[in-house]
Amino acid sequence: MSITNHTFKTKSGETLAYAQTNTSGPVLMLVHGNMSSKAFFTPTMERLASNMNVIAVDMRGFGDSSYEKPFDTLKELGDDLLELVEYLDLKEVTLLGWSTGGGVVLEMAASVHDRFKQVILLDSVGLTGYPMYKKDEKGQPLLDQPHTSKETIAQDMVQVVPILMAYQNKDKALIKMIWNALIYNLKQPDEATYDFHCEEMFKQRNLVDIDYSLMTFNMTDSHSGFAPGSGRASLITCPIHIWHGEKDLVVPVVYAHQMKEIFKDRAHLHLIPHVGHAYLNDDFDGWIQDLERVVLQ
Repeated sequence: MSITNHTFKTKSGETLAYAQTNTSGPVLMLVHGNMSSKAFFTPTMERLASNMNVIAVDMRGFGDSSYEKPFDTLKELGDDLLELVEYLDLKEVTLLGWSTGGGVVLEMAASVHDRFKQVILLDSVGLTGYPMYKKDEKGQPLLDQPHTSKETIAQDMVQVVPILMAYQNKDKALIKMIWNALIYNLKQPDEATYDFHCEEMFKQRNLVDIDYSLMTFNMTDSHSGFAPGSGRASLITCPIHIWHGEKDLVVPVVYAHQMKEIFKDRAHLHLIPHVGHAYLNDDFDGWIQDLERVVLQ
């Protein structure tokens, strides 16, 4: 069975690149996170192709998708993907979002109720977003000075500028240093795979938009300190699976517990003690087993 690559044009003029296994069985849509692309899911698609119809898509400004228009919210990215879901007439879909992608799929599930069977949140951004603060001369966050705009985010010499420079210079060494410290801290891919991942990261053009969207993401009923709550979490009707690595250094596991508290009986919390922010890298076989357990049920 082969994975085929396609493109789809949204009503707003964006071209979304997506890959599909074209097999029968339950539908699984994989949504990547920040500094990523659909290509990170290729081994997963290959392993699951025999019993699932798996789709992975590059969001606007990532991978092989276009970036015609900047955005301010994760909901805008979700709306792009909802058009693709409708175009493909997908039903009973399991939506999986990794990290930033978790916020995107939550927005999708809040908007549309008749196409999604369940949501899986893999090391997802919390319901109140990802805080970002200005830094002092030593690079430490100033907790009384949150970022307030894309302009100040773009000048952040700790969290943003080094990545923008690494992208511009195609600096694989710096990217690997960051990922080894935070994401692949427990286990690194083989060199060829890691180099390929870096090449995929270099395709990202929307870093400041993503950081701003994460900072202002808030689906609760309360103000986060960065943005008012949209209350949209209460609109989600399908079951939610919260999967989180207990050794996650990017999104601390406390955010998973907070989501469980908010969603209550609508959500099942699955903590994985031996993995960090990249379950699909740290324990690929365990990752596949969990996917088959939930998607094929």
